[in-house]
Amino acid sequence: MSDLHTLPQPQRVFYHFEQISRIPRPSGSEKAVGDYLLAFAARNELEASRDAAGNVIIIKEASPGRENDEPLILQGHMDMVCEKEAGCSKDMEKEGLDLVLDGDWLYAEGTTLGGDDGIAVAIALALLEDDTLSHPRLEFVCTTEEETGMGGAHGLDPAPLKGRLLLNIDSEEEGVLTAGCAGGENLVLRMPLEPEPTEGTVLELSVSGLTGGHSGSCIQCGRANADVVMLRVLRRLGIAHELRLISLEGGTKHNAIPRDSRAVIVTDDPAAVQEKIQQLESVLKKEFEVTDPDLQLTAAETGNPGKALTAAGTKALVTLLSSFPDGVMHMDQHLEGLVETSLNLGILRVSGEELYAEYLVRSSLESRLDEMLQLFTYIAEQAGASLICADRYPAWQYVADSAFREKTVSLFEKQYGRKPVVETIHAGLECGLLSEKIPGLDAVSLGPDIEDIHTPQERMSIPSVQRTYDYIRSIIES
Repeated sequence: MSDLHTLPQPQRVFYHFEQISRIPRPSGSEKAVGDYLLAFAARNELEASRDAAGNVIIIKEASPGRENDEPLILQGHMDMVCEKEAGCSKDMEKEGLDLVLDGDWLYAEGTTLGGDDGIAVAIALALLEDDTLSHPRLEFVCTTEEETGMGGAHGLDPAPLKGRLLLNIDSEEEGVLTAGCAGGENLVLRMPLEPEPTEGTVLELSVSGLTGGHSGSCIQCGRANADVVMLRVLRRLGIAHELRLISLEGGTKHNAIPRDSRAVIVTDDPAAVQEKIQQLESVLKKEFEVTDPDLQLTAAETGNPGKALTAAGTKALVTLLSSFPDGVMHMDQHLEGLVETSLNLGILRVSGEELYAEYLVRSSLESRLDEMLQLFTYIAEQAGASLICADRYPAWQYVADSAFREKTVSLFEKQYGRKPVVETIHAGLECGLLSEKIPGLDAVSLGPDIEDIHTPQERMSIPSVQRTYDYIRSIIES
């Protein structure tokens, strides 16, 4: 663990970021970091509570002379996407991160950094403990399970909150103020399988070395999805060769573009399959030479056959999974360059007697979400599969007249000497759900520069954190 105490101000931001980085906090396992927040509140004699969903709310009453100012809600989430490089032995369910300082950048050795959204937690705690700050009533809302369907925001009890101004600190580009986002829904496909004893040569096919990324902010980049690539490989092989599928596994998070995928197959002509794999690798490397320059496709003999799907069953399964769309579906008709609707096959498992696939559909239009749901339901029913739809969250609709946003724009211009970009995004934010729970909410989202989130290449700019902290202080003070 790198010691961040040598960094310049705001030292307390980096202190808290280092402390929470010692605490494993994958989605669904946030109790320990929630305990850290409650202990912080107790030490600083601040009002705090944890609701049934595990969300923590910390309240600091207004400083003298600002009792009549409108309260401000600071908001972030305590969970992180836990991804790691191939060969990294860290158990992210049990072990903290290994932080590394590299010049002006901070990253974690071999894993995601958790800047999304640990930096929001660190900034909020540093502000709450700063008794030199002139502030209205501050209400810090720290949610759980944001990365796996916004479960915390769904279950949030807003009763302790008086504020109607929300500063969400969950964006990853300094100088961009987010004022709207897409909605989304998780789609889980399940189907029973009937593997049979089989004979032949067992090959393990591997797609690896892909770039991956956030399935909202990176979906328009054209990066390869390892599961989609593997299905393409199986289709091509199945045209000329009789394949029997033993297992298939790729991706770990519904909101991350899979970087690796592995399939175990049985074939009676391993030499021909391996030759075809080499040909396909050359084709794929050419197609993705810009977005995924380290792409690798390999085949190696392994193990004994045991049970596998029949050749016909393998084709039926690959055909079913290939029938579902993936990637960008529609671009926004009003905002140039903005994705309106997309799909990401984030998790794919064929093991034993079951198929399990998890997709995340995003859209700024409810009708498009419904259309994707109907399409998936139709295809699944034809194949005898079941579809479970869960954790739907609404789009955060852009509001043309926002006094709070105008104020944040003005303060940005004062500090930076230039105008910020105000935009809506395709990635999901909790502002839409919170707006439903808190009538009249006026919200803005911002954050420091964080690159390659949801991948082990994630890194965060130290100078950007410093400037963003000063900017948030100016919002509070004004």
